[in-house]
Amino acid sequence: MSKQFDVIVIGGGPGGYIAAIRAAQLGFNTACIDDWKNAQGGPAPGGTCTNVGCIPSKALLQSSEHYEQAAHHFADHGIGVKGLSIDVAKMIGRKDTVVKQNNDGILYLFKKNKVTFFHGRGSFVKASEGGYEIAVAGAANESLVGKHIIVATGSNARALPGAEFDEERILSNDGALRIGEVPKKLGVIGSGVIGLEMGSVWRRLGSEVTVLEALPTFLAAVDEQVAKEAGKAFAKQGLKIELGVKIGEIKKPAKKGVSVAYTDAKGGAQTLEVDKLIVSIGRVPNTNGLNADAVGLKLDERGAIVVDGDCKTNLPNVWAVGDVVRGPMLAHKAEEEGVAVAERIAGQHGHVNFNTIPWVIYTSPEIAWVGQTEQQLKAEGRAYKAGSFPFMANGRARALGDTTGFVKFLADAKTDEILGVHIVGPFASELIAEAVVAMEFKASAEDIARICHAHPSLSEATKEAALAVDKRTLNF
Repeated sequence: MSKQFDVIVIGGGPGGYIAAIRAAQLGFNTACIDDWKNAQGGPAPGGTCTNVGCIPSKALLQSSEHYEQAAHHFADHGIGVKGLSIDVAKMIGRKDTVVKQNNDGILYLFKKNKVTFFHGRGSFVKASEGGYEIAVAGAANESLVGKHIIVATGSNARALPGAEFDEERILSNDGALRIGEVPKKLGVIGSGVIGLEMGSVWRRLGSEVTVLEALPTFLAAVDEQVAKEAGKAFAKQGLKIELGVKIGEIKKPAKKGVSVAYTDAKGGAQTLEVDKLIVSIGRVPNTNGLNADAVGLKLDERGAIVVDGDCKTNLPNVWAVGDVVRGPMLAHKAEEEGVAVAERIAGQHGHVNFNTIPWVIYTSPEIAWVGQTEQQLKAEGRAYKAGSFPFMANGRARALGDTTGFVKFLADAKTDEILGVHIVGPFASELIAEAVVAMEFKASAEDIARICHAHPSLSEATKEAALAVDKRTLNF
């Protein structure tokens, strides 16, 4: 006999597990199905983000940043280091520990909030009198019926045709997080978030890294001024980035390495020989095995589930959130949608504002932004004012020894409403939160300029950039 639930969530990533917890908090009898496995075959909820994305990449970035600091910057502080080495196996082991702590934390949260967890792959069977029948294929096969279904099955890495992932030489984000030793030469196809972050990890540890990007501009989605500053910093660090390339044949020689034929921006034929190749050319919605046809769930040409502005699908009481639907593929966007859907099921008015979703690239310098870029404002013909403040004029940044970059504000020319904030520099990922709050409350640049910020702090650069909109910075 099928087990009955008010809400069944398929997928335990950021969108799914958060949706399940919020639904349970609202009084619904809730189940969450997830099939990620750890090395021992046990449950590993958290999706791509926790297992092979956001969390492990930040762990490796932190380790590699410590190594680079010791190798190149400790001497500035009077700290001498002799015989510096890197134990890659131990570094990977620490990363795995961080991942497991997050997996276990989610299982604890399910227990705390009385969410019933099923370890296996969930799929639609049919519409039934009580809602929808869902099959769970796992160690113990289960049959569930839920009145409301929330699909949160995430996304998969997109492979290059003719260069499928083997996770040994041609790597997705998964394989890039499990490299066993520092490759002498590393190639990266795609200069997006994953490519830059993983390229940065292994470059810091000694790899000669070359990034091949098809687009003619670097970080096209980022504010041009920020992208230019970041590009200069990466080049200075030794990260080689080639733009406007056309990838040709990718070969794997008999014994080791990868050979990438490509045409450069000037039309010249080139070949890149590397030990490992990371392919980071985007991600595709994951609806594999969902059996959407069984219930008539509508997908678009990309394989994404079609939803409206409230994350409703074409089927009554079936919802979808996160990477498997339209919008940016960001863990925090998925979380917000998961909460909003649970609240909509409860008759509340869940809210997700796509205009105030922050973006972050965890390189060094970090890059973070929210709202519109200067090129977007120009394209729509909107009158605006801009103000920026460099970290080289910030006392805390000087003390940190990290003065690369700046904070930039864009505000409406007439109303002074903040339209976008862009940061490249130390702890940009943390500083952007103030801008998100300000924009959500329709604040003006003057509002931020009038708020007292602690001294000495990096956040003073935010205040000074807001002051710069009115051309009245105090420290530059």
